[in-house]
Amino acid sequence: VIYGDYDVDGITATSILWHAFRQLGGVVDYYIPHRVDEGYGLNAEALAQICDEGAGLIVSVDCGITAIEQAKVCKERGVDLIITDHHEWHSQANDERGMMNDESKSDIHHSSFIIHPSLPDCHTIVHPRLPGSKYPNPHLCGAGVAYKLAWGVGLAMNGGSDKVSAEFREFLIEATALAALGTIADVVPLVGENRAIAYWGLGGLKQSKLHGIQALIANSNLTGQNLDSYHVGFLLAPRLNACGRMGHAREAVEMLTKADPARAAGIATFLDQQNRQRQQIEKQILDQALAQAAEMGSDKEDCRGIVLAGEGWHAGVIGIVASRIVDRFHRPAIMIATSNGHGQGSARSIPGFHLAQALESCRDYLVSFGGHEMAAGLKIETAKLGDFRDAFCEHASQALTADQLTPTLRLEALAELQFVTQALVADLKRLGPFGHGNPKPLLCCKGLTLAAAPRRVGKTGDHLQLQVTQGGTSMKCIAFKSAHLLDRLKPGALLDLAVEPTINAWNGRISVELEVKDMQFV
Repeated sequence: VIYGDYDVDGITATSILWHAFRQLGGVVDYYIPHRVDEGYGLNAEALAQICDEGAGLIVSVDCGITAIEQAKVCKERGVDLIITDHHEWHSQANDERGMMNDESKSDIHHSSFIIHPSLPDCHTIVHPRLPGSKYPNPHLCGAGVAYKLAWGVGLAMNGGSDKVSAEFREFLIEATALAALGTIADVVPLVGENRAIAYWGLGGLKQSKLHGIQALIANSNLTGQNLDSYHVGFLLAPRLNACGRMGHAREAVEMLTKADPARAAGIATFLDQQNRQRQQIEKQILDQALAQAAEMGSDKEDCRGIVLAGEGWHAGVIGIVASRIVDRFHRPAIMIATSNGHGQGSARSIPGFHLAQALESCRDYLVSFGGHEMAAGLKIETAKLGDFRDAFCEHASQALTADQLTPTLRLEALAELQFVTQALVADLKRLGPFGHGNPKPLLCCKGLTLAAAPRRVGKTGDHLQLQVTQGGTSMKCIAFKSAHLLDRLKPGALLDLAVEPTINAWNGRISVELEVKDMQFV
């Protein structure tokens, strides 16, 4: 039995091992916990039920590295447990924690050095950052770990050869599409091995033989298109995630494993409906969260961390809202949905602030927690919410500098408009897939003249279309969410722009267009 998780990383990791073990002759089933009812990670009651129903082996994916007590359930029942994960883990018990000084505590979750690790007692742990490990890619996601495990088992089943069988090789090539979905959706650095997984997996999505992937692509109106990390991050992944956020993720796993074409299409339609519902609820919670953040002065300089809580907030949606709060205030943010004296929280961070370490420093106020540097989850008693907020914000005040609270854009080069050509855009695209750790290149174009009055575009008129010139070169620009600058953008104005050059294909005409990320009036 594969014990999965309810986000895209967990869904795709479960699917990879399900296909792999079946192809190698295994009798396989999967168990996906309910996000709201059970929460993240291995659940002792669920493990007991799986064992009692006759499982001979349980393999976790994308979870389990902190499940010290839960692993004992399998041990007591004589059922082997293999844990595959990529998240951080806690220090040892409180008595040992008390022996550490404050300086040593801060190193517990360092990406390369783990002090006094406390790991579950199980058959095997597969993790890219185990103590003493020299594995060159410490940033594999859960699907990446599952993919490498499948590859390793395939080698072992082929008599210990350095190559898998021809049939299993075809499976591994096909499975890169699933691994790419998890890798991009989980926002791990797209460099090194992760870049290879994302690159080849994106190329394989379009031709995938999996009914579920084709149904998902069709439902997103992407059939026949060459897919990149944008399509995964903003169109495919949200649909897969919606199932786990709004209901139960096992249907998404079914779509990618057992479903025939008709069933896969039906599930894909259901996921789309769930995603639309999620978007409505997200907007409602975001409005409430922004109002609460304004009351708390979250945009003031002395605020280094944000903790917001609301009764009845949907626990499956607050993680997305936490990301929106980080985008708005550029501070680590925690959203907590409270109900009947208990709270379930989701946290998101900014570069340079390690969430897992921050929650470790506040563990006395938490029922449980887990995660990694940029994202984490927690459970808390609402009676301790105020003390936790104070402790978290105090940790953030000590860990973050004022400079870290100012969002920055990395500009790769100065560029004159005459050199921003279709050939340049094609060359820049070869640097992808783009994402965390490998952002799209941004160019700085200085001293541009606004040739005409901007034009409001988009369904709600929130965006601006600009025409700029430099020397004898003229080019169109699109500035999203910039309608508030309309009155300042007069013809003849001189501008410095931070831009991402793109290709615009319209009515058979292909031209270079600049997507404006920021502007400065000269």
